[in-house]
Amino acid sequence: MSIFEEKGITHLDLHGTKHQDVASEVVNFIYQYQNLLPLIIICGNSNKMIELASKAMQSSEITFSSPRFGILRVEKVD
Repeated sequence: MSIFEEKGITHLDLHGTKHQDVASEVVNFIYQYQNLLPLIIICGNSNKMIELASKAMQSSEITFSSPRFGILRVEKVD
């Protein structure tokens, strides 16, 4: 897992993150950097990683989109 900025947008790269840690890492990242929305979460080609990150955001009422496979864009924190 790494956090970096690219083209003015803060990113969370989940590569190397264990499945059991995804939900907490995603939610913590979003709340920590919510003042910098939009945010990007890189899940890679793992359908399981995408599913875990999506479910974590849905249960926390976080609005997001998927501009392309493996990438989630955090739009709004409710």
